[in-house]
Amino acid sequence: MAVMYDPSMRVLTILEILQAKERVSAGELANLLEVSSRTVQRYIARLQDLGVPVSSSKGRGASYRLKPSYRMPPIMFSNEEAFAIALGLNALQHIGLSALAPAVVGVEAKLERVLPTTIWARMQALSTALQLEKTPWIAPVEAGLVAEISRAIQEQRQLEMQYQNQRRLSSQRTVQPLGLVRDGGTWFLVAYCLTRQDIRLFRVDRIGVVQVSQVLFQPPADFNVREFATTRLQNIPATWRIEVWFDATPQTMRYDLIPARTELTQLEHGFVLRCGVNNLVSFAARLLEFGCAFQIRQPAELKAAFRTVAEQAMQVFEESN
Repeated sequence: MAVMYDPSMRVLTILEILQAKERVSAGELANLLEVSSRTVQRYIARLQDLGVPVSSSKGRGASYRLKPSYRMPPIMFSNEEAFAIALGLNALQHIGLSALAPAVVGVEAKLERVLPTTIWARMQALSTALQLEKTPWIAPVEAGLVAEISRAIQEQRQLEMQYQNQRRLSSQRTVQPLGLVRDGGTWFLVAYCLTRQDIRLFRVDRIGVVQVSQVLFQPPADFNVREFATTRLQNIPATWRIEVWFDATPQTMRYDLIPARTELTQLEHGFVLRCGVNNLVSFAARLLEFGCAFQIRQPAELKAAFRTVAEQAMQVFEESN
């Protein structure tokens, strides 16, 4: 009885057969794979294009054999698979998981050792050719933190975590994690908060120590994590539209101080931050934490807010002396 094969795996199946046998006829391969002899020839040509040393004999009884010293590498990839890997490795630097850079180097080194030269060269060419648009700013997060949260989501286990809100106040939360979403330059955790008894959006860069609980939970049926996050972010009220120029680069910023849904525009000198806020005094105090020179473009009321901050600081100073 002929063995059934997934068409996408037939080329690799031929390679495995050739490695197991000293010589295989075209007819035998055609029967095993349930394809025509002409199709077998195309598969053989494909292997040769990949740098696999397959030789063939001429005539009606054509057969194929591998170069005796050849050993199949542990992994092989099609053009599409090579593109997917190159794209994935290239994209890591754009999603705030820069800590994985050493792992990327390790993966590339292993791939270079085991892949045929032609496939490796193709992947390198793809990596060079890919010109992904870089986000002006990315709030970096710990890869280990994302991995731990992802594990809790997959296993449907509650999380114990420390969280710091936009007013820099820390609290201990018990949540049921439902999904991770990246919006703009920020990672968010969508989770049901047992403290607030509601589904909330948490910035991952403000999450401190997490611990995966042994307590299991059942996620709500038909809940769309991405839709919830998008709707919640779009509905964040903003009384004031802010535009501030910073004498710095986005790479040197305190990302945890930047509000969600912020637009950063790189200029020849410095960059411009645009966002929406509700409390000008609170935001004025936050601007001082950036530790670099800046100029307020709008609104004019933000300048007045600094007077309030200064008066409050002077009051604290006088009461302390």
